[in-house]
Amino acid sequence: MRPRNRPSLRGFGPVLSQPAALSLAASLGLRVAMVLALFAIAVGGHWFERAGLKDQIDGHVSFTDVLYFTAVTVTTVGYGDIVPVSDAARMFDTFVVTPIRLFVWLIFIGTAYGFFLQRGWKQVRTRMTQRSLHDHVVVCGYGTSGAAAVDELIGQNVNCDCIVVIDRDAGRVQDANDAGVIGIVGDATHDVVLSTACVGRAARVIVAPSHDDAAALIVLSARRLAPKARISVAVRAAENEDLLRQAGADAIINPVVLGGHLLARAATNGHAVDYIKDLAAAEGRVALCERTARADEVGRPLSAIATGLGVRIIRAGRAIGWFDPEAQQLEAGDIIVEIVRAG
Repeated sequence: MRPRNRPSLRGFGPVLSQPAALSLAASLGLRVAMVLALFAIAVGGHWFERAGLKDQIDGHVSFTDVLYFTAVTVTTVGYGDIVPVSDAARMFDTFVVTPIRLFVWLIFIGTAYGFFLQRGWKQVRTRMTQRSLHDHVVVCGYGTSGAAAVDELIGQNVNCDCIVVIDRDAGRVQDANDAGVIGIVGDATHDVVLSTACVGRAARVIVAPSHDDAAALIVLSARRLAPKARISVAVRAAENEDLLRQAGADAIINPVVLGGHLLARAATNGHAVDYIKDLAAAEGRVALCERTARADEVGRPLSAIATGLGVRIIRAGRAIGWFDPEAQQLEAGDIIVEIVRAG
């Protein structure tokens, strides 16, 4: 079961997990208008029932007296210099002015909480969340590809607290929060947004925006801020793959081209394509993974490894197949690509 409603990085710099429906000035203006409207209702009622009020000073109740009496009655319980004496005036104070007094205080308290206490708490939560982010995964873009990547990470048992999603769309970030991961509303092409996600301490960065130009900018910024992180990027145009590789991407996936390859192969090799899907998905029976050759494996052939079925070696950046002569003797530092049983 996924954890729900994970915290977002809120109130830090220019990014928010959910944009406010109203600006600060508009929100304050709305609250002031509500207080004035309630006060006007109280003033109108007291003026209408002014015959039921008694001024202990001069015996005459003017409009100024009504304003004064309403103000002290709404904000306190009054001072006793003007008092309601008729049943109608007393009932109005009991059933109208008293609820108005409560609403006004709730508005004042809500304003103080919303603009001071809540914002301060959000900043504290943001800094606490940021301190906990180490060797995490930053996902830039929560469209179709980004959401699928997050689902796959969760399927691979990556802790939801270690996944940070960045997207400019607040609705998508809310979807990411609902999936159980941390969300940031912001443009990942900006350094301040990536820094808010602590990308410099991230182990992996997944770049999946809607456009290749944004992907290139994100990769450039992420590589500069996180020189040791492994960066994977989705590209839509094949001609941009070299550009993204030069920008610093470690892995480049073209979903359109890859999908075309699988479609063509599925026409004659459906079972083989099913096996490829099985390898790629976390819920599959087998998994394709990579690791560094252990000391006790050095000098032995790739086919002799006991952890899985070795299919490839990466040696000094060069791919060596299980069928190549070099695969008959593993060397220190070799990266082994193997098929293992999932789970």
